Amino acid sequence: MKTATTNCDQKRRSFLKLSGLLGLGVASATLLPVEKAEALLFGKNEYKVTKTRLAMGTFVAMTAIHSSQDEAENAIGLAFEEIERLNALLTRFETSSPVGELNASGKLIAPPQEVQELVARSLYYNRETNGAFDITVKPLIDLYKNSFATGSQPSEKMINDMLPRIGSDKIRFQGGDVLLAHNEMGITLDGIAKGYIVDRASEILSKYGVVNHLINAGGDIRTSGTAAKGRAWTVAIQNPDKSRDFPDVITMKDGAIATSGNYEVYYDREKVFHHIVNGHTGHSPQLSSSVTIIAPTVMDADALATAVFVMEPGAGVRFIDGQPESECFILDRNGQPSRSKGWQA
Repeated sequence: MKTATTNCDQKRRSFLKLSGLLGLGVASATLLPVEKAEALLFGKNEYKVTKTRLAMGTFVAMTAIHSSQDEAENAIGLAFEEIERLNALLTRFETSSPVGELNASGKLIAPPQEVQELVARSLYYNRETNGAFDITVKPLIDLYKNSFATGSQPSEKMINDMLPRIGSDKIRFQGGDVLLAHNEMGITLDGIAKGYIVDRASEILSKYGVVNHLINAGGDIRTSGTAAKGRAWTVAIQNPDKSRDFPDVITMKDGAIATSGNYEVYYDREKVFHHIVNGHTGHSPQLSSSVTIIAPTVMDADALATAVFVMEPGAGVRFIDGQPESECFILDRNGQPSRSKGWQA
């Protein structure tokens, strides 16, 4: 996955020049029309087919390199169908979804396999990260959202009152069912589900013969094979200020990368309260502005990016250095970068 490249400034210039032609990923979402599609022909037998659609609360762009435009478009359509199917199962925003049912009643009888898999993987990462990754922080996120919606900041007492409801050790599997120990608990799969869904969409594309592709779902990116003309895919790390001055640009073939940042969803102007929450303290971490992870799957990269954001940057780098097949690039709150030992130079 790791490929030697020229210096970062040269990569930025090359990326800006070539991204429109050869296929790209930016590890964050940018403003685009609700749906956009295009097809370009490179030589006699190579089409670049791209489709962008609003899904999972963000813009999802798929780029396929294939000898048949029709086959590529068909596979992309099926991959988007899989995204919609899985999102309907895993969203917390619909009371009729399995996750919505669990949050409403505290139990989920005979959950779908996809829900079981994600909850189980979430519990694994909760243990692996000593609680930095925790899907039970939903009550705190709801507190942030509801407080600022009424023009007030949640008090320390309000936050502390929520803490007994937090903790992945309060999730139980019992006879195939999922149970929450506290009747006011709730889970959010926001920090892992999008990556899981991108992985599944990539599997659909490959299943239908579109091996060379890139999927970008708001910074959760899966690359497979090569871009146009046999080149590696180019992925730029989003600057938290959303400028085109990318902190780093890397190349990938078969790989997965995800970014978490405090600039994505936040509830106050100062970004003291945002969508990433430390379940131990009840507060949003403040020491990082962006964490990008390379991992074997986008699901893993997604969860690890959230967990490392909760950690202090130095601790996050040390943690990733101990994880197999994983690398990280962290920007702290002052914009200073930190990298794991094997991050692409």
